[in-house]
Amino acid sequence: MPAQTNLMPVLTAAQVNVLMETVYPQLNEQFKYFEAIDVFRGGCTVRLNAADRHLRPGGTVSGPSLFTLADIGGYVCVLSHAGPDALSVTTNLNINFMRKAEAGPIDGHCRILKLGKSLMVFDIDIVAGPEGHTIAHATGTYSIPPKRNGDVVK
Repeated sequence: MPAQTNLMPVLTAAQVNVLMETVYPQLNEQFKYFEAIDVFRGGCTVRLNAADRHLRPGGTVSGPSLFTLADIGGYVCVLSHAGPDALSVTTNLNINFMRKAEAGPIDGHCRILKLGKSLMVFDIDIVAGPEGHTIAHATGTYSIPPKRNGDVVK
C-alpha cells in the first residue's frame, strides 16, 4: 500500500524535535537517543542512536528500544502532519522483529497509510547496518484528539 503522499507536513523535523524536547523531555534526558531526521509528504524518518543502554546481553539492541523507535515514528508523523497536539496517543502498535541490530544509528522510515480526523494509521520499516537491512517492521494507529477552542497544543 503506498503512503498517503498528498499530505503536506505542517512541521519540519527540527520543529518536531523542539516540540518533543518541550513536551516529552524524559525521552532523551541528557543525550539525544531518539530524533526526527526528516519530515516529508506523507511520512518521516526517525533515528535511534543506539548506545550501551539500549543493548541486551549479547550486544543486541533490545526489543523495547526498537518498539520505542516505532512508536516515536508514529508520533513524529502525527505531530508533523495532523498538527502539534502533544496529546495524540498510540492506540495500537504491532511489531515484527527480523534480524538483530548492534549499537549505532538505526533508522525508521515511516509512512502514513491513512490520516483522518481522529485516527492516523502508519507503518515503519526499521533498518540498520551498512546494507540497511530491515531489522523490524511495525504498523500502528494513533488517536488524534478533537480540536479544542482556546486550548494550548503543548
